Amino acid sequence: MALPLPLDYPAMEAKLVSQLPEGPQWQYEPKWDGFRCLAFKDGDDIALRSKSGQPLERYFPEVVAAIAGLSAKQFVIDGELVIPIGNTLSFDDLLMRIHPAASRVTKLSREHPARYVVFDLLVDDKGDSLVDLPLVERKTHLAQFAERVLRQSPTFALSSITHQREQALAWLGSVLGVDGIVAKRVDLPYQSGSRTGMQKYKRIRTADCVVGGFRYGTNTKVVGSLLLGLYDDDGVLHHVGFTSNIPAGEREPLTRKLESLVKAPGFTGRAPGGPSRWSTERSGEWQPLATELVVEVQYDYWNGERCRHGTKFLRWRPEKSPRQCTMAQLNEESKAVASTSYS
Repeated sequence: MALPLPLDYPAMEAKLVSQLPEGPQWQYEPKWDGFRCLAFKDGDDIALRSKSGQPLERYFPEVVAAIAGLSAKQFVIDGELVIPIGNTLSFDDLLMRIHPAASRVTKLSREHPARYVVFDLLVDDKGDSLVDLPLVERKTHLAQFAERVLRQSPTFALSSITHQREQALAWLGSVLGVDGIVAKRVDLPYQSGSRTGMQKYKRIRTADCVVGGFRYGTNTKVVGSLLLGLYDDDGVLHHVGFTSNIPAGEREPLTRKLESLVKAPGFTGRAPGGPSRWSTERSGEWQPLATELVVEVQYDYWNGERCRHGTKFLRWRPEKSPRQCTMAQLNEESKAVASTSYS
């Protein structure tokens, strides 16, 4: 592509915080329950890239077609792919798109077409890069771009914005499909791959983890728990906990998938321990996996470089790269809640 930004241009990221920042230098947007996506258009060439740089075009053909139908010949936008179902957004329907069969993807795209919620303009329709401009100026350009270009298709919508912290927090209980709030510095340029100018606040504590292994259930050859891992700064994968609340209907097909991925060593750092006085020899055994699967879990608290107590399985994250699952996300959380008291 002849655009000033390459297809592997890393998206700006957000740091997890325990409370929203406030002040005139911040603006707030909903954290939509979808897939982060950069969209590139240069003439007839169109590309969709996930936050980890994975191509998404084949999974969202209706979005590619919508971009092709816009009058602008070139641009780069940043936003979130979402699928509305009724009055809310369905992450499960997004996951169903990550399917090897093109016919299945086409069928799903017709039944429940995705929408693209846009929150930044990185290259305008003249081919000019805007990434060095502060956010407040990029937002002005985006509003003008939306008026003359994005409004041509119902696939696109602009993300909501407020400068009032109280209003942003009110979205958490009133806007379906919002699983958090993102605070952005209005005075900073687009900081590719950095977490300096964006902070995200969630209602629950969650983490994206690599599935580094699994255990069979007691007296069965069906998966009982997934063993979770995170990478440290040196790229070493450490075991940090487990999750066992896998839906019953998914256990048998999941077992077959996991067995096809069995490969040593699984964890390259701290590994799961053997049987304890509370477990049997069978439940203490575990199977190492090739590091390909990413899962989002909810946890109570992070202490001693692991999630304490069991964690709750939330969903698979096929759009995320395992290498994005780092200790940093939970170490920041640990610092943020260190002074919090619980009754």
